[in-house]
Amino acid sequence: MNPELRALYQEMILDHGRRPRHFGAPAEYTHRIEAYNPLCGDRLTLYATVEGETITSLQFEGEGCAISVASASMMCEDLENHSCPQAKQQLRHFLDLVTGRAQSSDLGRLEMLAGVKAFPSRVKCATLAWHALENIVTGVDEPVTTE
Repeated sequence: MNPELRALYQEMILDHGRRPRHFGAPAEYTHRIEAYNPLCGDRLTLYATVEGETITSLQFEGEGCAISVASASMMCEDLENHSCPQAKQQLRHFLDLVTGRAQSSDLGRLEMLAGVKAFPSRVKCATLAWHALENIVTGVDEPVTTE
């Protein structure tokens, strides 16, 4: 990756980490999943409103490292108003990308998080919110932990 593109990606992750989008607990929601990464100390709660097969709202609250917060922020921003099957597909593509099972995918700016695959402990940070989303779209009402 060229240095200018790498700098742009790092800035976007830092921006979402400092000023996350879709942050805060909503007044109403249909699903709520807690997630915890004991290795890094990331904690978040993902809130979703699912109407039929459509995720009409995604928000989160909590605290964690820049990668964890940025990943949750970008996920919420990108997957709101998607169908649950679309979200499941994006989830699989994202997990394959950040774990190194795929070199690239059609994830747009989420691909900038692919660099975490070189740091196994950071993969858990980047995927925490995604595993919470997985529980929501598959109907599992249990907390998520990376251990």
